[in-house]
Amino acid sequence: MQTVRQLPELRDTISGYRAAGERIAFVPTMGALHAGHMALVAEAKLAGNRVVVSIFVNPKQFGPNEDLAKYPRKEQVDSRLLSDAGVDLLWLPPVEVMYPEGHSTNIAVSGVSEPLDGATRPGHFDGVATVVAKLFNQVKPDIALFGEKDFQQLGVIRRMVADLDFDIDVRGIPTQRDDDGLALSSRNVYLMPEDRAAAVALPRALGVAAKAIEKGDDVDAALATARASLEAAGFEVDYVELADAETLGAPVAAKPRRLLAAARIGGTRLIDNIAVEAS
Repeated sequence: MQTVRQLPELRDTISGYRAAGERIAFVPTMGALHAGHMALVAEAKLAGNRVVVSIFVNPKQFGPNEDLAKYPRKEQVDSRLLSDAGVDLLWLPPVEVMYPEGHSTNIAVSGVSEPLDGATRPGHFDGVATVVAKLFNQVKPDIALFGEKDFQQLGVIRRMVADLDFDIDVRGIPTQRDDDGLALSSRNVYLMPEDRAAAVALPRALGVAAKAIEKGDDVDAALATARASLEAAGFEVDYVELADAETLGAPVAAKPRRLLAAARIGGTRLIDNIAVEAS
């Protein structure tokens, strides 16, 4: 596996792939890799001739009171995992390469970015859109793969790709879960054992609420029950909401919907989501 930290070398390598007519499948990450990331890599290997993975902890998507400084960084472990998985190129840029002195451009995607995490984490999705647009311009992939655990993020990226005419096939890969159902996340390492045991209440509450909504129960009542069960398990709830699966706006019963939640336990913020069948 080739590891690259500077743009000229990256561009030379990508140009070589292009000259050979190879399709590039790209997996952007912030590192601290787990089985969810590796599922993306496995799908990328099926989708392209060359697999490129980036690791960049993007400061622009962290708020002033969030966990940028302590976000887990495991470069050597991550590199071995990716090499063993058959990744062709690891793009590992330092902050000064991604945001050189004088950088002043910001990308904002309205609509899909505004509710849910957009409301509780102001500026977060501007940071996501800006860094992903830069990564797309650097790597020039044919295919980009993202996990559905960050469902709103996926929606923001799809909207940006459509609006800015990126010729990239953006694919969402189903959320990878631990044996008890908790969505895999780099932030799970923050959980103390007692919090990790209680965290399973998050996917369980969403599952119960989704089934209730699908069988025609009152939506507001189902959401209130989910919030109450999370609070009883020790969570501080940011939101539990039902949304249109494409726009993340108001849900329509005849269209695909998504049930999304964000909540904190033991100081660690977890997110999850689940599909709700159209009725």
